[in-house]
Amino acid sequence: MCATSPSLLTSAATTPGTPLGFPVARRATGAKGRGVEPVRIQKFIADSGLCSRRAAEALIAAGEVYVNGEKAEPGLKVEPGVDKVTVRGKPVRSTAQPKVTLAMHKPRGLVCSNSDPHADEGTIFDLLPREWRKLRLFCAGRLDKDSEGLLLLTTDGDLANRLMHPSNTVVKRYHVTLERPFPVGKVGQLLKGVKVENEHLQVEHALLLNPNRDKLSTSLDVHLHHGKKREIRQLFLAFGFPVKRLRRYQIGALRLKGIPLRGVKQLSTKEISLLFATPRAIPEHAAFTDHED
Repeated sequence: MCATSPSLLTSAATTPGTPLGFPVARRATGAKGRGVEPVRIQKFIADSGLCSRRAAEALIAAGEVYVNGEKAEPGLKVEPGVDKVTVRGKPVRSTAQPKVTLAMHKPRGLVCSNSDPHADEGTIFDLLPREWRKLRLFCAGRLDKDSEGLLLLTTDGDLANRLMHPSNTVVKRYHVTLERPFPVGKVGQLLKGVKVENEHLQVEHALLLNPNRDKLSTSLDVHLHHGKKREIRQLFLAFGFPVKRLRRYQIGALRLKGIPLRGVKQLSTKEISLLFATPRAIPEHAAFTDHED
């Protein structure tokens, strides 16, 4: 039974161990806590492995998260193992699972989804070895179906939040191949950006690779840290240069190098730290090939 109070929230000041200003979930009369430190609802959902913390915040804002039968509010704190949390009507349990972070060399044609009835070629989760399929992994920064390269999957909600939060400064590097040569004179326009469907799209770095004597090239090295959906493709298309191939080869200082196409490797603590390290600058004479790792 749920509490009959009209509000899900109760004053945090009356809850020992809870900082002032953070509401906690109201429970049914007689329900007792277990002395477990309350956590914010979005962290609880992320720690369950259901989705990233950012995605959990979106679910809460959309009214799809309930605690003890009442709609959750942003910032609400819950006690794992005591409060009943549901997302879209399904219970979410804080079951302990190991913190695992994987790096995958995603091929073109696969979607970054656990299940998709329209995914004719399957999803990236079909590439996982059996021992990792039982984990509740989610993508920390997706690649669209037509893109390839370095993709991160993790059970660590805090790590995913650090990587995907709008305030992050983690740089993602891409090798872009265009359907027709791009002039060096337009590189400045990529850095300045353009508005597409009321969104400002831009990159932070763009360099022509192996330009010809007319300073034209179909290949560019592009960097950005925010990464809106299909941002690179939409940006180049806005200037009249459709993308033929898009490949992410580095996140932070972690490179794709050494992971074969469709391959997966578990990252060590040291490798995870590379995600937040400052990457080396790309020299202007750098050359990439279609087989560059």
